[in-house]
Amino acid sequence: MTLFNTVAVIGAGAYGTALACAARRAGRDVMLYARSAGTAAQMKATRQNPKLPGVSLDTRIDITADLAEAARADILLLATPAQNARNAANALAPLLKPSTPVVACAKGIERGTHRFMTEVIAEAMPHVFPAILSGPNFADDVARGLPTAVTLAARDERLASDLVQVLGSATFRPYHTTDVRGVEIGGAAKNVLAIAAGIVIGRELGASALAALTTRGFSELARLGRACGARSETLAGLSGLGDLILSCSSPQSRNLAFGIALGRGEPPNRDKLAEGEFTAPVLIELAASQNVDMPVSNAVAAILSGKITIDAAIEGLLTRPFKAEE
Repeated sequence: MTLFNTVAVIGAGAYGTALACAARRAGRDVMLYARSAGTAAQMKATRQNPKLPGVSLDTRIDITADLAEAARADILLLATPAQNARNAANALAPLLKPSTPVVACAKGIERGTHRFMTEVIAEAMPHVFPAILSGPNFADDVARGLPTAVTLAARDERLASDLVQVLGSATFRPYHTTDVRGVEIGGAAKNVLAIAAGIVIGRELGASALAALTTRGFSELARLGRACGARSETLAGLSGLGDLILSCSSPQSRNLAFGIALGRGEPPNRDKLAEGEFTAPVLIELAASQNVDMPVSNAVAAILSGKITIDAAIEGLLTRPFKAEE
């Protein structure tokens, strides 16, 4: 196994902080980068992140606002929001050693370019090794050391296996794969579908409707995945079906909560990022380019853009022609 002793997490939000906790439990020397010097100083002094109430940070997790210092680590976990990934990658590019593994930890597709996160990393930092870490998991569970399984994908199987060994622990169990695209599509699409599930809950359409939405949503996810070259076993695994089920059922899901607020006619909580809001329009553009039918995702995107009301979107889905199961 390649020797990786130090891990830097770029992004001190809830999930980045949780990953720092997980890497420390795996026995690694960990540095957590916060863009704001004030935030870094506060977290150092209190050993707390206000975004993860009740979680104390191990004193051996170093916290810094110096990007160059963080870039010296053996492995980088890029935990910025998906739409900020390119800016972070551009800033890191001149600071990183060649062949450094950079693991994307956000689930999304870049607006405008339709690039997935590993593609953004490869374009901005062609001298590094891109990888992707995906769910199913939530920051609070990871930070508290509750049992969690995740998927880690890299095109080089040896690297993927090595990264799993470096980051895995008794409570944080990564499974590795070389199906990078399958992991990325599963992570991105499930955020949009979780908003749809939230709308169903907010509109009080019942458990049967939620079950139908989840299964039909997975059919959409799988169709797009296959069209983009993903493997079926990945889409049906942790980062596809597993992540979709968790995101469509757990009160911790930000995308689900966003959709519930929409379904109730309430303003969503803007203090917590719901990646699906930004992914929806990009996802349907990608689907259209691949001639893939994604009616649920299209409905979510239309609702978010104000092109259609929720009631009209529901009616449109319910009056679609009957067809065979797929």
